[in-house]
Amino acid sequence: MIQENTIDKALKDLFGQIEFQAEPAGLYDPLRYMIAIGGKRLRPKLCLLAYGVFAETITPAALKAAAALEILHSFTLIHDDIMDRSPLRRGHETIWKKWGGDAAILSGDAMCIEAFKRIAKLPGQVLPEALALFSRTSAEVCDGQQLDMEFEHRSRVEMPEYMRMIGLKTSVLLACCAQMGALVAGADGAAQQKLYDFGYNLGLAFQVADDYLDAYGDERVFGKPIGGDILNAKKSWLTIRAEELGAKGIAEVLNAPAQTQVEKTAKIARMKALYDSVGVADAARQEIKRLNNCATDALASLPEDGKQVLLRFANALTGRTF
Repeated sequence: MIQENTIDKALKDLFGQIEFQAEPAGLYDPLRYMIAIGGKRLRPKLCLLAYGVFAETITPAALKAAAALEILHSFTLIHDDIMDRSPLRRGHETIWKKWGGDAAILSGDAMCIEAFKRIAKLPGQVLPEALALFSRTSAEVCDGQQLDMEFEHRSRVEMPEYMRMIGLKTSVLLACCAQMGALVAGADGAAQQKLYDFGYNLGLAFQVADDYLDAYGDERVFGKPIGGDILNAKKSWLTIRAEELGAKGIAEVLNAPAQTQVEKTAKIARMKALYDSVGVADAARQEIKRLNNCATDALASLPEDGKQVLLRFANALTGRTF
C-alpha cells in the first residue's frame, strides 16, 4: 500500500518536470501552457491511488501511465473548449482564446499523440491490455462528445440517453484511470473490474455535480463562468430533470438570445428560476449522492486501507455538492 502523501508528492514532481519538444513553438507552447495551469490532477491521482492499493513503490511505469491519462484528459479539454467557445479554463484563458481556433485544434491533436507515446512505453507484460484499454477509452470519449453536440440540436433528450452520453464523455476516462492503475500494479482481472466500476460510477456522479455547479457553483471555485451550459443551450442533467418534474418553458429559455451581457444574465436567471420552481437543485444533490454510493459499493471486496483511500478521493470529488 502506498500512502497518499507519497502519491501527491510524486504527482507534483511528475508534472513539474514533464517535457514536450521545443519546436515548433506554436504547436508545443500551448501544450506546456495547458499542463502548467494545472488543475487538481484528479485522473492521474486516481490512477496512482488504484495502483497503490496493490503495490508498495511507485515505478516509472506507473508514472508513465499517470502522465498519459492527464495528457489525454488535457487533449479532450482543449477540443471541448473550442466546441463550447469557453473563454476560461481553470481560471485562465483557454487555448483557442489565447492562440486561436486553428492552433488549438492542432495542439489538441498533438496532445493526444503525446498521451499515446507515453502509454506505448509501458512494460511489455501489460502493454497489450493497457493500450487496448487506453484506445477504447479514447474512442468512447469522442463518442460521448459527439452525442453531447447532437443533443444540443434536439428538442428533447431522455434521461437514459443523457446518462449514456455522460458515461462515455466523462465516466469511461475515470474508469480507465482506476483500472489502469490496478493493471500496471499487476492486479487480477476481477480487481481491475471493481476499480473500473468504481471509476465509472464516480464519473457519473462527477458529471452530474459538474452540471449542478455550472448553474449553482461559485465561479471563483468552479474555474469557469457560471451558466455556460445554459448559454450554450445544452441538455444538462438539470434541464432534463426539470422537464421530468413538469417545468414549462425550458426550450423557450434555451433558445433565447444570449449575445449581450444583459441577455446572458437574463437567460441564466430565467433558467435557474425554472429549476428552482420544481426543486431541481435538491434532486441533483440526491442523484450525486446515489451515484457516489454506487461507486463506493464497488470497493467492498478491496483491502480496507486501500478502500478508505479511494473513499476519501470519491468524497472529495463529489462531496462538495451534497
